[in-house]
Amino acid sequence: MDISFDKVRGHFGFGCMRLPGGGAESADAEFCAMIDAFLDAGFNYFDTAHGYLDGNSEKALKRCLTSRYPRERYSLTDKLTTGYFHCEADIRPFFESQLEACGVSYFDFYLMHAQSAARFEEFKRCRAYETAFALKEEGKIRHVGISFHDRPEVLDQILTEYPQIEVVQIQFNYMDYEDPVVLSRRVYEVCRKHGKPVIVMEPVKGGRLVELPKDAQAALDTLQPEGARPSNASYALRFAAGFEGMFMVLSGMGSTAMMEDNLRTMTDFQPLSARELEAIEGVRRAFYGKNLIPCTACRYCTAGCPMQIPIPDLFACFNSKQAFDDWQQPARYRALTRDGGAASSCIACGQCEAICPQHLPVRKLLKTVAGEFE
Repeated sequence: MDISFDKVRGHFGFGCMRLPGGGAESADAEFCAMIDAFLDAGFNYFDTAHGYLDGNSEKALKRCLTSRYPRERYSLTDKLTTGYFHCEADIRPFFESQLEACGVSYFDFYLMHAQSAARFEEFKRCRAYETAFALKEEGKIRHVGISFHDRPEVLDQILTEYPQIEVVQIQFNYMDYEDPVVLSRRVYEVCRKHGKPVIVMEPVKGGRLVELPKDAQAALDTLQPEGARPSNASYALRFAAGFEGMFMVLSGMGSTAMMEDNLRTMTDFQPLSARELEAIEGVRRAFYGKNLIPCTACRYCTAGCPMQIPIPDLFACFNSKQAFDDWQQPARYRALTRDGGAASSCIACGQCEAICPQHLPVRKLLKTVAGEFE
C-alpha cells in the first residue's frame, strides 16, 4: 500500500483543534514559534476544520502559517462539515470561503467530516462526494478523504460505495482500541481491508491519557527509572503510530511544552516494546474500573446548546473526582456554573447527542453529573 502522498513529510501531524489561546491573535507569537519548530523538525502536515475554535483555527493558520511560508513547505487539510451546507449548491461557496480563510488556493487533503450513517446519507443527498471529486479534477483539492465516527459496518459501506476515497481519519488510541462504542480496532481493520491509509485523531484521547489515576500511572512507572521516564503522552503516540498503514498521527498541541514533548517522541519514532504494551494493558484495566465518561472535549456539543451548558468541562469535573478523588472538583463545578449552565438545567433537547462523535448519552450523563455535584 502506497502511503507516500505528494509532499507530506513524516508521519506526525499538527492538529489545530486545540491551539494556544484558542486561536486568538494574542497567542500568535507562541503559535508561530510552534509552527517553526514543527517544520524545522521535518514535519509539515496541518489539520483544521471550519468549526474548530469557532472559526479561529483557519484564521490562525492564515496568520501564522500560510502567510509566512511558501505553499510547498506545508500540507494543509480542511474538512466539509455538516451544518455549513444544506444542498449541493451550498458546497462550492463554502469551500471557496475556506480557501480564503486559510489563505491558500488549494487543499492538500479535503475530508468529508465526521461521517456516520446519518451524515453519510445527508452528504449523498447533497452530492458532497461528487462535488469534492470534481474539485479535485479542477486542482483545488489534491486528495479526498473522510473522517469517521461510527460503527465499522458503516465505514465498510462508505468505502464500498466510494472507492475513490484516498484516506480515512479515525479515532484511535489504546483506551478505545477495544471500546464497545468507539470500536477503534474494528474500524481500523476495515481501513486495512479496503487498503486505505489511516490518519489517527485523538491518540491521547483529548488529553485523558496524559494525567492518569494513581493505579493506572503505576503500570507505566514500572517501565523506567523516574529520572529517565518518558511522558505518558509519548506512550499513547507510540501506540497509535506503531500499527501498519498509519499514514499520519495527529496531535492537538496547545502549548510549546506539548510540542516539544511530542517532537521528542516522533522525531526518532520507536514502536512500543512487548513490555511496554503489557504496561499499557495495565493502564487500560485500571481505567475501566473507574466508570469515567469517555468525553474527548472536542466541544462540538457546546455551540448548539440552548442552555449554554459547558458539557465537556462538567464531564471533566466528574471524571477528575472519580479518577483522582479530587476534593477540589465540587468547587470547580460551582465556579463553572455560577452564572448558569448547570447540568440540571438541561432541557433534554438532544442536540448534543446528535453531534457527539463518541455517541454519548449526554442527557443521561448530565443527570449523573448533577446528582454528583448538585
